[in-house]
Order: sequence, then structure tokens, then C-alpha cells
Amino acid sequence: MKKILFLLFSIIILTNTVYAGPIDITYNDGIYHIVLTGEKIKKRIKFVSSESLITNKEAHQRAKAKLTINAGYFDPENQKSMSYIVTDRATMEDPQVNEAILYNPVLRRNMDKILNRTEFRILECDRTGYRYEIVPHKSSIDFGCALITSAQGGPLVYPQLRLEEEFFIEKKDGEIVRESCSVLHKTARTIIGLKGEDLHILIITDKHPMDMYEVHDYVKSLGWDRAMAFDGGSSTSMNYLNKYNVTSIGDGAGRSLKSFMIVR
Repeated sequence: MKKILFLLFSIIILTNTVYAGPIDITYNDGIYHIVLTGEKIKKRIKFVSSESLITNKEAHQRAKAKLTINAGYFDPENQKSMSYIVTDRATMEDPQVNEAILYNPVLRRNMDKILNRTEFRILECDRTGYRYEIVPHKSSIDFGCALITSAQGGPLVYPQLRLEEEFFIEKKDGEIVRESCSVLHKTARTIIGLKGEDLHILIITDKHPMDMYEVHDYVKSLGWDRAMAFDGGSSTSMNYLNKYNVTSIGDGAGRSLKSFMIVR
């Protein structure tokens, strides 16, 4: 009888144990929290762009990826990127050739701020191997390191919220006169950040929309070291294997996008 009870107790314990792998996903109150752990997974992450706009699901299927999320900003009219994208050490997207920026007098006047928006990088370094960085685009790369892949987005969310410095808001006489990317409004968000050696991603869905100030406070409560935003709102998307399909469009098809982070 004691052996039977011990066996039943062991089965209950094992059934309720969560075995975290290199990709761990939890869902709570409209927010998916993804954690990527370990050194090997750093080599499996790549930022890519598409010549024509495609949905996150299409990018996921084409890459035969385990995980795919939306990345940088883009202009839906001319289908050109407004964010730098580096793939396999080569610059694939450069916002300096996007006429949507060049021909707009307000954007052109603030070109330096736009071009230096925060980006997420994966570097390969001679002594330390692969590592993550969240830095302004114009930040130098350490000696002995090479940029493998990166995606620009912005703004930096934590430890400082850089809305004005990255031209997501514009002020005149202390008053906000211009806002972009709905940074001051509650909407869906794609947030990427670092905590220790682990990479964290938040897919904040329409069920729990946040403005950037709320995102700042939320990642602070999670104890992250640094965090930044990728494109959000209707661009917020995530596919994991065939298990999760997150979009921010009512018909479920998802918005067509320009760039993606894939984990192979």
C-alpha cells in the first residue's frame, strides 16, 4: 500500500513540474513572456527582412522557425524599412534610402535622432563568444567583436525612457506637439530586453494594452537590466511552432510586415 501511495505521489509531482527549455513561454493576463536561455540559442537567432511585405506567420513558415516575432519599423506605403536590419553580418535595410524619411521635412530635420534609435544586437567576440546588446545604433562595436545580426526599433524603454531623444515625441515650449507609434497611448507592444545572460521578450496583446510609461514600469517590476521596443500596435505578432499564433488584427490574418526576428 505504501509503495502504491508513493508511486501516485511521484506521478502527481512529475505531472505538475514545468521543464524549461531554451525557449520558455508563459501567458498571463494578455501578456506572453518569452525567455531564451543558454549560449547555443544565441547562434540560432537571426533578424531578416522581406523584399515585399508578408505576415509574421508567412515569415515563420518560410524560415521553418521555432519562434518568430515582428521587429523593425517600416513604411506600409512604399514598403521600405525605417529601421536598420543586419543579417549574417550584412546590412540588409538602411532607412537612409527611404524617401518617406528623406522627403518629409519634419523627419528630415530630425534625421539624426531617427537614425540613432535603439537597436538590439548579437555580437560575436573573440574572447567571450556570442553576446547580446541593446544600444543606440551609432554606438561603437568593441574591439575584437563583430556584429552578426541586429534590428533597430526604439525607443529605449528601460532603464531610461528615451521618447524625445529618439523622436517618438516632439515638444515645443514644454508641450508635446507630435507623437509617433502611439507611444503615449495604450496599444499592443513587442518588447525585447535583457536580464543577466537571458533574453526576454514580451508580446503585450490587445487584451492588456500599455503605453510606454506603463511598459517602463512593468519591465522594471520584472527586474530587467535593459529593454527596448520593436514595432507595436497592429504589427505586434508572434508565432511559436504550431502552438501559438498571435496577431493584432481582428480577422486573425495579421498585418503584413517588413522585418522579423526568427529563432531556428
